[in-house]
Amino acid sequence: MANRYSLQRKPLSHLISIALMAVSTSSYAAENGAGVQLPSIVVEDSTLIQPQSSEETGEYKISESRASTKLNMSVKDTPQSISVMTRQQMDDFELVTLNDALNLTPAVNVEQSETDRTYYTSRGFSVTNFQVDGLAIPSSFDYPVVSGDVDTASYDRIEVLRGANGLMAGSGNPAATVNYIRKRPTTDFQASVKGTVGSWDRYRGEADVSGSLNEDGTVRGRFVAAYEDKNSYLDRYSKDREVFYGVLDFQLSDSTKLTVGHNYQMDNPNAVLWGSLPLAYSNGNSVDYKASASTSPDWTYWSNRTNDTFVELQSHFSNGWQTTAQASRVNTQSRSSLFYISGNPDVATGSGLFASTGEYDIDTTSYIADVYASGPFTLAGREHELVFGGQWAKSDSDYSGIAGPKSAVTLDQALSGSRAKPQFGEHVDQGAIDASQRSVYSSARLNFTDNLNFIIGTRFLDYEMADTTYGIDEKRAANEWIPYFGAVYSLTDSLNAYASYTEIFQPQSKADINNKLLDPADGQTYEIGLKMDLNDKRALASVSLFQTQQNNVAEIAGVTSSLQNYYSAEDGVTSNGIELDLSGEVAQGLQLMGGYTYVQVEDADGERTKRYLPKQSFKLASTYQLQSMPKLKIGTNVKWQTEIEDSATEVKQGAYAVWGAMASYQLSPKLKTTLNIDNILNKQYFNSFYGGYGQSYYAPTRSATVSMKYDF
Repeated sequence: MANRYSLQRKPLSHLISIALMAVSTSSYAAENGAGVQLPSIVVEDSTLIQPQSSEETGEYKISESRASTKLNMSVKDTPQSISVMTRQQMDDFELVTLNDALNLTPAVNVEQSETDRTYYTSRGFSVTNFQVDGLAIPSSFDYPVVSGDVDTASYDRIEVLRGANGLMAGSGNPAATVNYIRKRPTTDFQASVKGTVGSWDRYRGEADVSGSLNEDGTVRGRFVAAYEDKNSYLDRYSKDREVFYGVLDFQLSDSTKLTVGHNYQMDNPNAVLWGSLPLAYSNGNSVDYKASASTSPDWTYWSNRTNDTFVELQSHFSNGWQTTAQASRVNTQSRSSLFYISGNPDVATGSGLFASTGEYDIDTTSYIADVYASGPFTLAGREHELVFGGQWAKSDSDYSGIAGPKSAVTLDQALSGSRAKPQFGEHVDQGAIDASQRSVYSSARLNFTDNLNFIIGTRFLDYEMADTTYGIDEKRAANEWIPYFGAVYSLTDSLNAYASYTEIFQPQSKADINNKLLDPADGQTYEIGLKMDLNDKRALASVSLFQTQQNNVAEIAGVTSSLQNYYSAEDGVTSNGIELDLSGEVAQGLQLMGGYTYVQVEDADGERTKRYLPKQSFKLASTYQLQSMPKLKIGTNVKWQTEIEDSATEVKQGAYAVWGAMASYQLSPKLKTTLNIDNILNKQYFNSFYGGYGQSYYAPTRSATVSMKYDF
């Protein structure tokens, strides 16, 4: 029988939200002798208001984001920390994948413990909330891993909202929400082609065409294509990737627009790492590897194909209200033939390792729909803003495959990649995960005075899941009210102080050693901070202090004989920290995005936990357009972090910094060339100790790319 968490479990959650809304609005109206006035909805000819894309501005910051509340607020007026990787920054530093982009995004850790599966963390917890244009990518709703590379060619920018986002993301994970914003069609014609060559036989081509498809500009289209083929610094590893993205805008009237589109990506790597290199010998001493070391034979592969079809209908009304309806169908197919090493080798002979093999297929189809209305209303002579809507999502995943033979292997044999491919039998059904969510939500920005705004809201989430994979046979259902409260006070025209609070409710698909699903994680997140405009609002600086308290947090406890992770539930887990951020044009010609982060994660006894995460980190990417040579732009980037440790072996990676550099030159009004050098000092360091598996591998060594871009 499904476990259901009744509303009595946390009766104050929704009561607080409703009470805050009711008391604040009614008392304020009574004090001023005025009632609430919602404007009548009248459709008239009025152009749809659209936020400016980052490719239009060419800057390292954006002005507005709806990521936290769907309210039409500036980043400065949002009572949470937001970092944005803009199109200009991705182009300047050749950030062609999500991993590339988030590696330079402050307060986010890219945990690539294998070549083709990546985990992301922020504020001490795994990132599980991913969105495209504000629509959540449902998957199993709490799975913290991204398979393959997500190519950035189709996206205008990547927004990262840090902290819990239960109001908009469906579940209140306290790490961060990563929101991909797609490129959209332009009215005027624009087109470009770009070619890139680089280290390890890397070749990449891109094309981007956009504009009106009829004379009056009521039908607009955009098409983006990219193809990349490359080898690697890792022995035997190679990859090719193709992307096709098409989108159409139909201006049905001056006030209504219909958008339809499709995004296809195929990621096809060979000689992939499933797991990675054992960090320690059987006597506990660290193993010394070359940076290129890999245990994967060249017959292994792990392809990932994604087809994302979406539709959006927007209507704008003369009184400022807007309705938005979005729907998406995402199908992913994963096909793999894999080789895995376990154990710790003997220091003298290299024996003591075991090789496991397998072939696996995963097919996931997700549907999501979201409808909401937003706009102004009058209360006590002041104008405020309201959003209300509902969301439905469903995700079905089917697993099949076959485990191959296991055998003993020495370390030298494993590193040679010489193990022959076994004869795999016929694939068998390994189960399915079916999950669904239904929710309603509302948020409001109340302008109490010229300087003081309150943002309040709530979301009701109803969740169901059935899991029959890898020996699990269980159903779960849960529902919860998730409140949100924020306040922003303008100390001066350029300086805001803010505070926010939200509850955490995270349904989980992770199982313990007995194959029992864990109960939902719950807790609270608090944040206070300052945000300040600089250089006549061309740049934004912020400082934030945060604290998260959680119970029933899923922590990796081990690996089963079938090579599946099992988890334990930890209570009393806290995360405290500070974040400093700066983005935009801080001086004429000087663009940058950077930030410093300090985070401490502790268990119920006050002991530091999750030592695979750095306590301190710093990231900076900056470019300077020379005033004396306006055709030349130069730049640099750096990523620095303090020591991390693998909990299984106690192997440590000391503090390190990785530097990069770029230079671009405008050869003609339409032709530009760009040089990028990554890891310019050739620093050797481990990618990640995520999860404490006792395994890791080295990050890329020094590399360079040269690109040529022609704008038509």
